[in-house]
Amino acid sequence: MASNKPAPEAPSRFGSDFTTEYAAATGTESGTGLTAEFGTEGLGETDRAWEEWNPTEESVRPVRGRHRVAKQRNGLARSSTVLGVGVIAAVGAGGMATAQSKPPVSISLPDSLAEKLPDANSLPGVGALFSEESATDQAQTAAAPLTSAGITTAEAEQGATDAGEALRARILQQAEQQQSAADAEAKAAEEKAAAEKAAAEAKQKQDVAEAKAEAAKKKAEEEAKAKAEAERLAKLAAAYAIPTSSYTITSTFGVAGSMWSSGYHTGLDFAAPTGTPIKAVHTGTIKSAGWSGSYGYRTVLELEDGTELWFCHQSSIDVSAGQKVTTGDTIGRVGATGNVTGPHLHLEVHTPGGTGIDPMTWLRDKGLTV
Repeated sequence: MASNKPAPEAPSRFGSDFTTEYAAATGTESGTGLTAEFGTEGLGETDRAWEEWNPTEESVRPVRGRHRVAKQRNGLARSSTVLGVGVIAAVGAGGMATAQSKPPVSISLPDSLAEKLPDANSLPGVGALFSEESATDQAQTAAAPLTSAGITTAEAEQGATDAGEALRARILQQAEQQQSAADAEAKAAEEKAAAEKAAAEAKQKQDVAEAKAEAAKKKAEEEAKAKAEAERLAKLAAAYAIPTSSYTITSTFGVAGSMWSSGYHTGLDFAAPTGTPIKAVHTGTIKSAGWSGSYGYRTVLELEDGTELWFCHQSSIDVSAGQKVTTGDTIGRVGATGNVTGPHLHLEVHTPGGTGIDPMTWLRDKGLTV
């Protein structure tokens, strides 16, 4: 079983010379103040009892982590370390006189102890604190002004050295940017409104122009239609003829009266002297010609579309059934035969279905003026 004897202790840090000087400086009895302040451990003991050491799992505490002194990048931490080393050295030498009312006390170390103290540069993690790099870092840190904190590289290149002024400049720049954005937005809104207004005005003008063009087109169409109708009537007028001449309209279609068996007048009366020629209104075929009771002598002319024209109360008939006639041919003469009150031509118009219609309207539709 292993055993370890304690190593011999170093000479006491508090020799007789030191205690004498300390008593003189503090005004206390020799050894009394030193003992009161620093305790009695190590002052009178020259040897200690030792016993055999047997390490066990309970008595040995595992070492955790890596014990090293990290190199600090700021001068303040390094300065604190140097100060701590100085304080330790001073306390080890006999303490510090902290009372300002007392005169400074010179501290000296015994030669035997001073020779055994290691050099500060050789201490692990401490020597680097006294290197030239540490001094350079401290100088650079001291040279850098605190007011430069928060200044960007671009601002530093522009000559900015004060953080407050740099912040103020950034705020003003941001305000200008916001104002510029607001102005741009307002300008865009104005341009949009102007464009919409111009588009509305253009559309209104286009609508007016289209309305005028539509009206002009409609007018032109109406004029063309009227012209075409006039040309059509002119051609019809050339193809149709008034049935007699020197006439007077004495009775029209639909007039009510007891003189007509139907209770109303079924034709159009052209009063004219007896013997006045009666002409074919349009080209067609004589369907019948002869006596027809109350109609007297009657001639029926059938047109190509099936329309029938009845010429009544004639004094004489100049055509016969089945004969082809053309517009203007004489087919008979005005008379007063049948149920009449005087000489006249009674003209009736019947559709292909046999319905009687107004002769005056039919003649006008053919372009004739009655």
